[in-house]
Amino acid sequence: MIRVDMRTGDDLRRIARELNRMDNQELKKRFRKELRAVAQPYVPLVRNSIRNIPSKRPYTADGLRGRMVKATRIEVRTVGRDAGVAIRVDGRKMPPTMKALPKGMEGTKRWRHPVFGNRENWVTQKPHPYFFKVVRLAGVAGRRAAAQVVDSITRDIR
Repeated sequence: MIRVDMRTGDDLRRIARELNRMDNQELKKRFRKELRAVAQPYVPLVRNSIRNIPSKRPYTADGLRGRMVKATRIEVRTVGRDAGVAIRVDGRKMPPTMKALPKGMEGTKRWRHPVFGNRENWVTQKPHPYFFKVVRLAGVAGRRAAAQVVDSITRDIR
């Protein structure tokens, strides 16, 4: 699972705790919706980067890259220690034999596989970074937008 947080830390956890204590469903819903809107522009960038990973085969929706595209999503949490908004390529959404593919393709995990299914002959696949190079460029603007959401909700709580 490859993941980047747009905004985490004490501010967000404090606001999430306060919203849960207030039990204001309308404000909670707005908070989640605005955090999701902050991350939404980055999902197509990551998906496009995955589609453009070099390959000898053309891109297909049911191929390796297509499955990674389908596994790319936004996760918004407004409770607990992990309160925040994240963009992730979720290996859990991949077929069982491909769960480590997002990390292997990015290069955060070693990616080995048998040559044409021959379990006697294994190779290490060269990574093709696709995630952090895209998200890192947009990170500052995303964090700034998330901070504005946090500030807005903080004002409404008070």
